[in-house]
Amino acid sequence: MSETIHVVGAGLAGLACALRLADAGRRVALYEAARMAGGRCRSYFDPSLGLTIDNGNHLLLSGNGAARDYARRIGASDALVGPDECVFDFLDARTGERWRLRPNASRLPWWIFVANRRVPGAGPLAYLDAGRLLFARDGATIGETMRCNGPLWERLWRPVLLSALNTEPEEASAKLAGAVLRETLAAGGDACRPMVAKGGLGDALIEPALRTLRARGVEPRFGARLREIAFDASRVAALHFGDRDVTLEQGDAVVLAAPPWIAEELIPGLVAPDEFRAIVNAHFKILPPPDQPLLLGMIGTLTEWLFSFDDRLSVTISGADRLIDDAREALATNIWTEVAAATGLPSEPLPPWQIVKEKRATFAATPAQEKRRPDAKTAWDNLWLAGDWTNTGLPATIEGSIRSGYKAAALAGAL
Repeated sequence: MSETIHVVGAGLAGLACALRLADAGRRVALYEAARMAGGRCRSYFDPSLGLTIDNGNHLLLSGNGAARDYARRIGASDALVGPDECVFDFLDARTGERWRLRPNASRLPWWIFVANRRVPGAGPLAYLDAGRLLFARDGATIGETMRCNGPLWERLWRPVLLSALNTEPEEASAKLAGAVLRETLAAGGDACRPMVAKGGLGDALIEPALRTLRARGVEPRFGARLREIAFDASRVAALHFGDRDVTLEQGDAVVLAAPPWIAEELIPGLVAPDEFRAIVNAHFKILPPPDQPLLLGMIGTLTEWLFSFDDRLSVTISGADRLIDDAREALATNIWTEVAAATGLPSEPLPPWQIVKEKRATFAATPAQEKRRPDAKTAWDNLWLAGDWTNTGLPATIEGSIRSGYKAAALAGAL
């Protein structure tokens, strides 16, 4: 086929879209406004640390089918590492208690009846309450659907749902929470083994994708910021970039894989999420203790999840709007005090650190914002949307981003 599909945006959604189209033999033109690909899922060299770090720490799960397919297509499956079985380490800093959550592999959740596999302080029947999320009504919040107090809420459901939705769980969409639960714990331990790009997101998900695309004849054009989309009746007629115009031929199509605030500016009448939540990440250049787990959930602390990399310890704090204006050094000091206590490392001196604040990390996963998520199809015959903010059925996650790219590719390329 001679038609060209123009993919605007080289974040994960755009890369996934371009990859599927190129794999199908379609002609693809890929544009990115920034000087590098990856969007919010990227790595960069930080001179203050002398290390390559990720813009944000991301956790994948073994049940993320689209993400694993994407990794396979770009030859990067081995870059995602994790335990052979589903296991999550936790620490309650208030009591010093540690435990390991170990769901069994099958869908039948017999693990909740085994004390050393479940959260301490909560009996097996307490887990059933979260099942309400699987049948939540449209527009309901988690707070309206299940009980949001007690040991199991504090030690499992709240930290897990906060990280998945990046929104205070009580006000977040029960429907989205149910979708997460349905594809993870409700699907058994085989679907929720943690997987981390220990060598960095760039090496795992971005650079291999760019190499694969180039091998298929797709050369991304960086620094190409789309200024305007020209419409002619029911179709896109041209794309106006800062330094060039691209006229679409009959049969050409466009996939817009830009952030929602950009998409709203470019597409007349588009309704998209307009409330966002922040994520704060902290990176410390220090060797982790030999027995430090790959991932540690921390309860009762500012720190929520502690990632152990070969050359650093990294922290993720979700729903972090309250921290955006905090002084960076004070924030690093407070976080390191918690990390040192959790790992047994000395609290002083403060190791070399970097704080990364992403103010608009994800859309707010509330019922009101969920209703604003558009479908991939638009009012124009040759224009489709991709991005974790579109109607993927999932929160703003890597899995949702890749699924959106795949869906847009299938529609635009009639795959």
